[in-house]
Amino acid sequence: MSTANTALPWSLQHIDFDRIIPERVRDDETLFFVLCSASFVESGSDVYTRNLVSYYHDDPDLSRWLNEHWEPEELQHGRALRAYVERIWPEFDWSSAFHHFFEEYSKRCTVAEFEATQALELAARCVVEMGTATLYRSLARYASEPILHEIAEHIRSDEIRHYKYFYQYFLQYNQREGNNRLIVLGALVRRLLEIRNDDSECAVRHVMAFRDPSRAHDKQCLQDINAQTRHLIRRNVSADMSVKMFIKPLNLSPGLSTAMQYPLRKVVQYAFLR
Repeated sequence: MSTANTALPWSLQHIDFDRIIPERVRDDETLFFVLCSASFVESGSDVYTRNLVSYYHDDPDLSRWLNEHWEPEELQHGRALRAYVERIWPEFDWSSAFHHFFEEYSKRCTVAEFEATQALELAARCVVEMGTATLYRSLARYASEPILHEIAEHIRSDEIRHYKYFYQYFLQYNQREGNNRLIVLGALVRRLLEIRNDDSECAVRHVMAFRDPSRAHDKQCLQDINAQTRHLIRRNVSADMSVKMFIKPLNLSPGLSTAMQYPLRKVVQYAFLR
């Protein structure tokens, strides 16, 4: 796969933050936590890049794409979301909160957490990209504030493209490894179920620690915030596209794909949308 063009598909410099309409989002507490958490995870993408490059050290093409495309685009997502948060909620100490988040997050992100084979980790990455594409698709539909809508659309487009790249690399690796559908499905489901205990929950804790320290260790409060986030996503996006992205690495026949969509829709809803 060619990765010769290293230009970013969009530029943060072209986002007109002066056009933000703060009153449309300022009082939306759920949106505050969604955007802060997402900005933290995206801003820590360089750690994940290093792990992936290490895991695929014997593949210069994939390593080049990760370093020259995936990481810069993910980090730009983080910068855009941070800039938006700081415009709307300037009293929030984003830098300090991220520093504390990153201390924990960087220790959690290890190659030891990857799937046992390179093909299966690429299948698992498809699930992660499916999840992020779902998040930003729902944010774009939810956003009544035009600049947030613009940012979410840019990121959504990036995440779908990232999914396509990981999927194409998965096909190459799985052709060599010969994993059957049941093995691939196991990797997909494992990564999907991890979404309920994913990096965003770690981020929410650290956001809360600086937003309202008195509630930083209130487990019920944190659970409520995560439930509200899932509710926001569920109200603004259909699970159908997410399910199609989830099952694509299984390379099912049209008939079997249709038959599998209903039960797997329930799994996706449980893990990501409920």
